[in-house]
Amino acid sequence: MRVVGLMSGTSYDAIDAAAADLSLDGDTLVLTPLGMISTAYDDDLRADLAGALPPAGTDLATVCRLDTRIGRAFAAAAVRADEELCGGRADLVASHGQTVFHWAEDGRVHGTLQIGEAAWIAEATGRPVVSGFRTRDVAAGGQGAPLVSIVDVMWLRGRPGVPVALNLGGIGNVTVVPGGAEGTGGEPLAFDTGPANALIDAAVRALAGCDASGEAYTMDTGGALAARGAVHPPLLRRLLDDPYYARPAPKTTGKELFHLPYLRSALGPCGPLPAEDVVATLTRLTARTVADAIRPFGATEVIASGGGTRNPVLMEWLREELSGVGRTDGAGGADAAGGCVVRSSDELGLPAGAKEAYAFAVLGWLTAHGLPGTVPSCTGARRASVLGSITPGGPGLRLPRPPATAPVRLTVGGGPGTGRPHHDR
Repeated sequence: MRVVGLMSGTSYDAIDAAAADLSLDGDTLVLTPLGMISTAYDDDLRADLAGALPPAGTDLATVCRLDTRIGRAFAAAAVRADEELCGGRADLVASHGQTVFHWAEDGRVHGTLQIGEAAWIAEATGRPVVSGFRTRDVAAGGQGAPLVSIVDVMWLRGRPGVPVALNLGGIGNVTVVPGGAEGTGGEPLAFDTGPANALIDAAVRALAGCDASGEAYTMDTGGALAARGAVHPPLLRRLLDDPYYARPAPKTTGKELFHLPYLRSALGPCGPLPAEDVVATLTRLTARTVADAIRPFGATEVIASGGGTRNPVLMEWLREELSGVGRTDGAGGADAAGGCVVRSSDELGLPAGAKEAYAFAVLGWLTAHGLPGTVPSCTGARRASVLGSITPGGPGLRLPRPPATAPVRLTVGGGPGTGRPHHDR
């Protein structure tokens, strides 16, 4: 089956569309990447979306308009992916949509909302669309995230030691697969570590001004601002005191908590700071909280993906935190577990910038085959659930029969998708 996976994360800067051929070989699902395209939201849509997200207030008319406009944007991305990556022969589209609210209180998730109506995608492509993945897991008592954990578990199963999949989007999340090849280390676990790029991006947009060409900064490209700054220990300690980090897994969070007003509140007692120092401190915060989250499991390798992997300062500091060296900021930190290697998911065949879109292609394949798309120990659900809703494409709806053997492993075959993704920004 040829599947297009659509994803826009908590940074809401672009829609990633990854295409893959997926086939079953015994108990192994074989993913052959066909490539990825990335299409930026237009400036007006991105601004309107940002203006409606927490902690801002909004109204139902705005939600309706955004649902339609984002649905049309996802539809255009799906059409491009089908034509450019699949030769017009896609069988299925799997759309994550755009998360606009994740209702988490007291360690429980009560609801989650992703918009970008799937009917626009089905109408534009003529293909069936799987969407609304998260809600069923929440209804089963789960966190609704990180849903990519089932893909991580299948993908990393059998690797030696204790591999950890790390995604550095707006929010960071990890999947821990204990036991490795031995399979004796207990159940896998997944959770959000806290902000990855969310607070860094918020600080850059609010405090950094414009670059030499007069363009407003929107992100810390290449970690340049963090590299010029110095970590501010009192601010770092204040940020590390957030109760979220001490909560047990499984747990999830989002920009409902880690947003610009949150940052401004933390900055208040610290007095005016240079933008570079704030960005450096937030970059260290991400590296520290990710490392602190991983360290107790005795991880032997961390396989990183997401936009944060393009920030060399963040990646260097993460390696420092996991090796226990380079702590010169005065904010403390636990002893590191030795021997933990940090590598990019590219080394295992999944491009770091496209991994989540490929993961949702896999989730769409599972749903189309009537197979559960969650690992209860990772999301905290009572049971594994078949995820999402299916919107028919052209006339009629034909779905494949459920396989006699559900896949327990995922391998990545060779293909054009193992190279650099195509970006339209």
